[in-house]
Amino acid sequence: MAHVSASLDESAPRARAGWKRWLAPAIGVAAVALAALLLHRTLSQYSVAEILASLTEIPSGRIALAGLCAAASYLCLTGFDFLALRYVGSTLPYRRAALASFCSLSLGHNIGFAALSSGAIRYRFYSRWGVSGANVAKIILFCGLTVGLGLATLGGVALLLRPDLAAKMTGLAEGAIVVLGLACLAAVAGYVALAAFVRKRLRIRKWTLEMPPLQLALAQIAIGPINFAFVAGCLYHAIAGLSEVAYIPVATAYVMANVTALISHVPGGLGVIETVVLYLLPGAQVVGGLVAFRVIYFLVPLAIGAPLFGVSELVLKKAKRGT
Repeated sequence: MAHVSASLDESAPRARAGWKRWLAPAIGVAAVALAALLLHRTLSQYSVAEILASLTEIPSGRIALAGLCAAASYLCLTGFDFLALRYVGSTLPYRRAALASFCSLSLGHNIGFAALSSGAIRYRFYSRWGVSGANVAKIILFCGLTVGLGLATLGGVALLLRPDLAAKMTGLAEGAIVVLGLACLAAVAGYVALAAFVRKRLRIRKWTLEMPPLQLALAQIAIGPINFAFVAGCLYHAIAGLSEVAYIPVATAYVMANVTALISHVPGGLGVIETVVLYLLPGAQVVGGLVAFRVIYFLVPLAIGAPLFGVSELVLKKAKRGT
């Protein structure tokens, strides 16, 4: 009897481990399926001819401006990694931070589960350059926190400037939207205050967080929103080439869509971004702008980042064998 009991005790953890191993992929598949359904329902009201016609009507000047905004965003993202390296005390030069950042994010944005996919690629680079596994984890956390601060800052401002748009999307009262916007900005202010006055590690349950110096925290607050402002600028120029629309509504729609996409972990927010933006800014012409945005911001960097990552792998492996 004792033997049977022991066997049951041993098999239970294995069963739980197997269940957890399948949970994340199952959630990922469900998220992709839901995104595909949302995308189909959203686009089914427009004909293929309408979408293709709108794509060909985007002025080349708008395409160029959208491309510049996309490039500026990826430049900001390299700054995330550079600041994170300084946070962990690493003196790696900017060019290495830029390489790791661009390769990891150009692929991670399209693979989905960006924190895991881009984190794995970051680990490939930084571990070979002498950064410990613990510090790579801190780098990933720091970059993720910078993303959150950027969304909270730009989102808070957008909610306060256009609470009517957010109210239309969420069904909440405009007063509640204003409170939410103020809460976002208060959270950012609280982060700065912690960085300014807290010197010891913060413990939240089993997690410990070492606040960055005030200078780094302020740099996060600056570069995070600037990045999202450029991404929204890329989307704005793609849409504005086809439809008269102001920047603030586009930025508000994008911030809300991006929060939803981050929660769903769908690759590149596929379907999620389109659904939210089209809900707020309906029209066949907007669909063409969204397609152009996806090509410019996601697919073009992927076409550059994938071969760059492959070449980097070969070079770094060769350098390692030569040492």
